[in-house]
Amino acid sequence: MHSWGTKRPLRGDGLSDTDFRFPITERSTVTLHLSLSLEDGTVAESTFGGEPLTFTLGDGALDHGLELGLYGLVRGDKQRLTLDPGQAFGQRDPDRVHTLPRDAFAADMVLEPGVIIGFETEAGEELPGAVLEADEQSVQVDFNHPLAGRTIIYEVEILDVVPAETEE
Repeated sequence: MHSWGTKRPLRGDGLSDTDFRFPITERSTVTLHLSLSLEDGTVAESTFGGEPLTFTLGDGALDHGLELGLYGLVRGDKQRLTLDPGQAFGQRDPDRVHTLPRDAFAADMVLEPGVIIGFETEAGEELPGAVLEADEQSVQVDFNHPLAGRTIIYEVEILDVVPAETEE
């Protein structure tokens, strides 16, 4: 008589339950490496070669457009997508560029193009703004995301997926 054992029954596809690779769905906890690059190859952000990112899909840790590219992927998947501005960080919005009086800033604050300043919103959240230009009277600040209006090359490697229904 042949004994198959009782440790881990195989599913119909020959994989044990511990081998099953859950697809990414809403509220899945995902661990991945990602890279965001510009079309010219400039890397804006990357976790490859460092600590991976772990987050719950839909918790706001990752831009919604970037999350959409993850649905259905499973542990071990690698993907490279080219995202238009509307799919990633949106188009640049001229209404998000504001001219503020110079005296609204500390007198000793360095205000030159490219400097990023944290501003507090009425809700108490921090909003980064990039100085575009400054003179003795005013400071022009851009509150658009730094990657807004840019085509993004988005690469991911899925390291782990924990389905929402098994989280505690």
